Amino acid sequence: MSVVIWVHDECLNPEARVFREYPGAPAVFVWDDGAIENEQWTLKRIGFVYECLLELPVSILRGDVAEQFAGFAAGCGASRIVTSGFVNPRLARVAAALDGLEVLEEPPLVDLPADIDLRRFSRYWAKAEPLLFGRKA
Repeated sequence: MSVVIWVHDECLNPEARVFREYPGAPAVFVWDDGAIENEQWTLKRIGFVYECLLELPVSILRGDVAEQFAGFAAGCGASRIVTSGFVNPRLARVAAALDGLEVLEEPPLVDLPADIDLRRFSRYWAKAEPLLFGRKA
């Protein structure tokens, strides 16, 4: 049973469970222009994601994520898709369109309130940093 890894913008850690459990499995990241525009990604974020991708064993495509990934998986003869967990509702919609997807959850870096605004890293980091390093918020 062949496996492929769906790499998304919340799955950029080369030490992630998905890469540990499936070493050598083909992996793909798809640049989704619509998501980048709708979520108003900054050039800094795009650069960060790209630099992270350069450190991963991943093929990089562009277009509709579900369509591109389906073609990639078929080309690899894959019957299973694995990925890391995510919180972004856009990724949940993509996941729903991928047949045979298994999500491997990672333990959270820190335990944060469920109502935290995750649209900007700086907002997340302002809440997470004190918990990680024992500082008062």
